[in-house]
Parts: sequence; structure tokens; C-alpha cells
Amino acid sequence: MSVVVIEFITLDGIVSDPDGSAGTPYGGWAFRHGPEAVAGDKFRLGRVLDEGVLLLGRTTWELFAGLWPGREDPFSARMNAVPKLVVSRTAPDVSKWSPSRLVESDLVEAVRAERRDVVVTGSLSVVQALMGAGLVDEYRLLTFPVVLGEGRRLFPAGGPPADLECVSAERVGAAVLTRYLRPSAA
Repeated sequence: MSVVVIEFITLDGIVSDPDGSAGTPYGGWAFRHGPEAVAGDKFRLGRVLDEGVLLLGRTTWELFAGLWPGREDPFSARMNAVPKLVVSRTAPDVSKWSPSRLVESDLVEAVRAERRDVVVTGSLSVVQALMGAGLVDEYRLLTFPVVLGEGRRLFPAGGPPADLECVSAERVGAAVLTRYLRPSAA
């Protein structure tokens, strides 16, 4: 089992509000670069998405639950079919986007107990909890040519240090997709 974090990110490390749904002053920064940078399987998940599980915080899950069901292209079919684990204190109606289920135990323990690969997208508080527990094996970052200067950062000041190995980098539309592994996961 490995934990793969996928994020849209700016040059200065901001991951908040890439689509504009949170209504922040600089929201929508990823989508201003056109669909070629954000549509389809830009993170090259392939088998990981087919055989793994998607882990989402409630806010990201609710956003996705309003976005993916009803779409029928091949990537949307994969997103709709993947088992989804939802981390929430407020217990949303997970029947709106199945197969979804609530994580009812401690997040870190639930991830440690998972036998499938875990893909985390968005869900910054979930990602940072897993980072703090040393559970993230891989980062797939789609970096956009934008500097915001403010917003929530993937790697906050005072966060846990990590040595990573860059295993690939490729241009995807206006962005660059990079993959970083922990050396023990390489």
C-alpha cells in the first residue's frame, strides 16, 4: 500500500481554491489556463485509480460529488467507480456519490489499515495530517505558472521535513506535472 497525494499547486506552493469554488480573491487560478491542463487523467493515475481507493475530506468530497456523477467520459467513469473514503466530522450523505463511505475511525489508523493504494486529492487538512504521520509516499504535483503570494500552502512553515526524489517531470498544457517519491518508496 502506498499513499499518493495529487494537487494542483502554484509556483509559490499554494494549493487553495484552484477552481474558484471557495470564492477566494485569487480563486480559479488553475482553470484560467484552459482545459488541457486540468481535464482527464492529468496526474497519470491509471492503475492506482483502478485498484486503489480515493481519500477525500468532506469539502472536497462534496465538491466532487456535485461534479463527477453523470459524466460518462472514460476518466469520469473511473472517478465514479473508485471506492471513496470520506473524512468528516459532520457525516455527509455519502450515498450521493457511491461507492463512498465515511472514515469512522482515526484517519491515520484507517490509512495504515488500508490494503489498497490510497490517492488523496485536494483535502489539505487530510494531506497535512498524513504528512505529519509520515505516511505520504508520493506527491504528484501539477504546478501552474502562477504566484499568488497568499493562500494555504501544501508544505506549511514549521511542517515536517521530508527528503524526496524527483522521478519525473513533464509539461501538461501550461503546467508541469512532477512526481516525487520518498527515497524508501522509490
